[in-house]
Amino acid sequence: MTYKIGVIGDKESVLPFKLFGFTVCFADEAEEAKTALRKLAADEYGVIYVTETCAATIKEEIDRFNSQPLPAVVLIPNHGGSLGIGLSAVQENVEKAVGQNIL
Repeated sequence: MTYKIGVIGDKESVLPFKLFGFTVCFADEAEEAKTALRKLAADEYGVIYVTETCAATIKEEIDRFNSQPLPAVVLIPNHGGSLGIGLSAVQENVEKAVGQNIL
């Protein structure tokens, strides 16, 4: 089965993803981000990238999706740089899978 890829975040950070054929959702406020995340998940997207800045405002909503196999919600830095939230999430998932932090 083929899955679609979506990106949620501020316009400057996510607009370039349109060049790769990703669905882009602009969200500058928490409510816009929640709505976009729920819509993409309901439309059966396989991967949803969310900027770290945006993800910080909707952490509970993202945690709800992390307990499900699909969609995979991946945090990415925005145009201003990384906040370290995405890397921290990857390290936590590796530790859960392997039993220790190998990174």
